[in-house]
Amino acid sequence: MTKQPHTVGSSTFEHIKRDIIFGTLEPGSKLKLDSLKERYSASVSTLRETLNRLASDGFVTAEEQRGFFVTPVSKDDLREIASLRILLESHALRQSIANGDTEWEGEVVAAHYKLHRMEVQMQAGDETQKEAWKRYDWEFHLALIRACNSQNLLSLHSTIYDKYLRYQMLVFTFRGEAAAAEHQGMLDAALRRDPEAATKYLEDHINKGLTHTLEAM
Repeated sequence: MTKQPHTVGSSTFEHIKRDIIFGTLEPGSKLKLDSLKERYSASVSTLRETLNRLASDGFVTAEEQRGFFVTPVSKDDLREIASLRILLESHALRQSIANGDTEWEGEVVAAHYKLHRMEVQMQAGDETQKEAWKRYDWEFHLALIRACNSQNLLSLHSTIYDKYLRYQMLVFTFRGEAAAAEHQGMLDAALRRDPEAATKYLEDHINKGLTHTLEAM
């Protein structure tokens, strides 16, 4: 869920990627250039470049003689993505807790506040703002690891997070109070500079989300 410079190519990339993540473009569906040209108001050359970029990130598959397709989904793929997310995010969280300063702490608290308010709203039965919910979720997890001081790690994590998010949006799972408690645990552990507890909360959070999503697929 990273932001790109506001050029025609990058805005088309972000728009199509968003539609894949949130299920508007369904898994396995063919991406026909003519219909995409009309839908996204982009040239064929821009679309080809965009689809090749999405293919390199794993959101699109390019088949010789057949064209482009939204990458299919599977339970095995989700399990692998979840394992990679745990690996990358846990390492980044440890580094961030070691390196983070007071400004980092403030950003983490602010991001958690927005996420918590949305979680309370959703626990009350209002699920009309699922994109805002997942944006705040992303901002909180990113705030936790932002001080890892590795742009390569943050970039890899962003791609894996988006792939994980795609599965969550496919079945739209919300674990309510349990997920909120895990986020609170991550926040408290990070602020008291306890990497063992923070990464334990994180791993449990991802694994329980994985189980919840697998059961709903």
